[in-house]
Amino acid sequence: MKFTPTDLPEVMLIEPEVFRDDRGFFFESFNSRAFQSATGCMDAFVQDDHSRSTRHVLRGLHYQIARPQGKIVRVVTGEIFDVAVDLRKSSPNFGRWVGTRLGAENRRALWIPRGFAHGFLTLSETAEVLYKHTDFWSPEHQRCIRWDDPATGIKWPLSATPILSAKDAAGSAFKDAELFP
Repeated sequence: MKFTPTDLPEVMLIEPEVFRDDRGFFFESFNSRAFQSATGCMDAFVQDDHSRSTRHVLRGLHYQIARPQGKIVRVVTGEIFDVAVDLRKSSPNFGRWVGTRLGAENRRALWIPRGFAHGFLTLSETAEVLYKHTDFWSPEHQRCIRWDDPATGIKWPLSATPILSAKDAAGSAFKDAELFP
């Protein structure tokens, strides 16, 4: 596995070594020793989630203000544009974002540590996304920042109006959001 820091150094792109032959392919999608060595995160992963979205669905920007979750995101069908926003007021990268394409073809994953909001836009007809979390979902602590808030300035690769859940459409402005110290 190859771990590459993004423009937000704590957010890491994870690229597996893929072994191919005439039968298909094989790759290791997670290895705790390699992950801990590359990221310094010693947290156990306690919850895995799986979502399916259609083209133009935009999910996010989500985070938990208490019980924050670190997460590894990867795509097993289709392609997404995946985004992380630094919500840590003490960070030199506070308010900055990074985005990358994750897909079944490139087999890349993204590590998003605690203190970051997460969202994605589905680029393909459908996409199935797997998430590994370092803490359990806590609905009373879940928060959402508007995907199109000018304060974050995220450049989504939109080709149509995004499809949002009611919760995501009602997300907070960045300036009004509860953030991390």
